[in-house]
Amino acid sequence: MNSHGEVIAHRRESNSTKPQPGGHPEWRIWDLDEIWKKLCMLTRGVLFDLGDKYRVAGVIVTTWGADGVFVDERGNPTYPAISWQCPRTREVMDYVRELIEPWDVFRITGYQFISFNTIFKWIWIRKNAPDAIKRAKAFLMIPHYISYKLTGEFHIEPTDASTTMAMDLAKRDWSDEMLSIAGVDRAIFPEWREPGDYAGYVTEQASRETGLKKGLPVIVGGHDTQFAIFAAGAQRDEAILSSGTWEILSFRSEEYFASRDAYEHGVVVELDVEKNKWNPQFLMIASGVLEWLSRVAYPESEKKYELMVEEALQIPPGSEGVFFLPSFFPGSGPTGKYGVLGTIVGLTLSVTRAHLYRAALEGLSYQLRLALELLERSFNIRFSAIRVVGGGSRNELWNRIRASVTGRKIITSSFAETTALGAVVVAFKGIGLFRTFEEARENLDYGLKVVEPEKERAIYEEGYERYLRLYQSLSKFFKRE
Repeated sequence: MNSHGEVIAHRRESNSTKPQPGGHPEWRIWDLDEIWKKLCMLTRGVLFDLGDKYRVAGVIVTTWGADGVFVDERGNPTYPAISWQCPRTREVMDYVRELIEPWDVFRITGYQFISFNTIFKWIWIRKNAPDAIKRAKAFLMIPHYISYKLTGEFHIEPTDASTTMAMDLAKRDWSDEMLSIAGVDRAIFPEWREPGDYAGYVTEQASRETGLKKGLPVIVGGHDTQFAIFAAGAQRDEAILSSGTWEILSFRSEEYFASRDAYEHGVVVELDVEKNKWNPQFLMIASGVLEWLSRVAYPESEKKYELMVEEALQIPPGSEGVFFLPSFFPGSGPTGKYGVLGTIVGLTLSVTRAHLYRAALEGLSYQLRLALELLERSFNIRFSAIRVVGGGSRNELWNRIRASVTGRKIITSSFAETTALGAVVVAFKGIGLFRTFEEARENLDYGLKVVEPEKERAIYEEGYERYLRLYQSLSKFFKRE
């Protein structure tokens, strides 16, 4: 990408977890060697595409949060990198609840009890593979591990570390109380670096493997979601929706306020790319539901997503009484407290796959409205609009439904890869092209598009009330034991 946020060249490759050799069949890990080899191949491909037309000025790494790895002094993992998709850590949550109240954890760390939180992995490893920690020189989150492979230097940074459930968010530092509960020594963590700092320089070995020039600056990156929020360009009265497989509804706060309401509603708080800013947010499943539906209902279709939208446009607002509750990841999002699993209500012999797709878009939009209202209530704020970024921002039908369901303007931009946009803003400021992050953002042309609520608002108002009643009623069914 260049300093205007334009994608000059890109390559992509799918990535997935692996079963752990010798482990339980359900255990899932990341094959870090495979990931590194793919990154090297992709980097060489991008460099080939760039040719001699451009000079590469720097490199930056962002990835998903929550996952990391213990490494020895040479950067070799002492235990496989446990994935957020692995179920083994669920048993650890009850152990931690006996040591500290979940409200106190939220007050300190901004985090709810979610099974994939990093701290639960530390405890599981300490109890089941203690030698892995004894032999470790450092613990690295995934982007910091990749930076190590590029530079040969260890570091850790706050946006990704704030997903561990082990930081004191008010201090932007580790929480001694949480580390004590985890049984992990503070000395296992490398020194803090902030986004935009230098992580180091491309080593000779990394140069041979990636094709990047030896000595090229590697800038500190971090958690993909926080970089997308940072780059969204939202105004102070706008919420930010980062929409992909998961959706994160957030805003950029200038104070850390861990309210009891926020805790009760299931809000999570993470650290912003910039110091003295925080990102209160709801994490909820989104396009993952649509991906499931595409596999089930459109298994052999070409250009299936275009077809799904085309068919759904023929279905009237309200989906003729079909309701889709998108609770595919129990315990997450604004409806987590109900304990309801994914549910479709209102099926008849006349219901088609198009009804299901439109009902899914409406159900996800009802979920968004509930999250928005709870976020406003928890932090005493009112949002005039929602700035939508990520792959889910490209679906115009979904955006129209979002606007009509929430009663707020939906604003999208011309930038498709907002995480990468945030990374490039940080990287160009890091190498000195811009003096401040704000100056770097001012160099971008967002090409904003605004979607206003439409006339079917009344239909969705009734639908939203019925959506809430369904969760309340079904909660009794799913909690019947």
